[in-house]
Amino acid sequence: MARQLDEQIAGRFAVGRRLRVLDVGMGQGTRALRLARAGHQVTGVERDTAMIATAREALAGQPEGIRERMRIVEGDGRDTGVHFLPGSFDVVLCHGVLMYVEEPDPLLAGLARMLAPGGLLSLLVRNADALAMRPGLHGDWTGALTAFDTTAYRNRLGVDVRADRLATLTAKLAGIGAPLHTWYGVRVFTDTAPDGTAPPDDADALLAAEERAGRTDPYRGIAALLHLCGVRG
Repeated sequence: MARQLDEQIAGRFAVGRRLRVLDVGMGQGTRALRLARAGHQVTGVERDTAMIATAREALAGQPEGIRERMRIVEGDGRDTGVHFLPGSFDVVLCHGVLMYVEEPDPLLAGLARMLAPGGLLSLLVRNADALAMRPGLHGDWTGALTAFDTTAYRNRLGVDVRADRLATLTAKLAGIGAPLHTWYGVRVFTDTAPDGTAPPDDADALLAAEERAGRTDPYRGIAALLHLCGVRG
């Protein structure tokens, strides 16, 4: 996913330009820190206090220049309009958040408003069109049959969440003025790997295969996650 995002940034913005980035639901700050290290001005929004503490600890260990480029805001991603003016950011990230939001439309509209003209919106969502893949590959046939007709699922943390369909999100992005520019699949081959699995000896080849599958039909359509990139008109 990081490579996919780099590709979209490089294709849309001048080399060396310091971008204003908003990471909504930044979690532990992994993505935000990565972009701050690349020279961008990054603001991370997170409401989980434990995640914020972890992100601040990680940030504290960075050189001063990186610390100055990253800001952490405690708050809900649905309240971006409270903290920031419309059009304040060149890139807005919202990765792994929509599945926890029962009604995502207000959140999506708020994210689009944060974008400057020509800005990039990057979403990572659970792929509702492929929910039957994981239970099917595990031999859970009842679960697979149920998954064909729903957008609800239980994640690995045991939390009941929701997934999104590509066609539905494509229409929603067009409706909020940030139409879909391109999309990728994420975790095409590796979704069934247990959490905590050590990287294989041929990790570079694995990443290359995942990256290739994530941009190639029909493989990307059965990925566990979808990475959608919209552009503000």
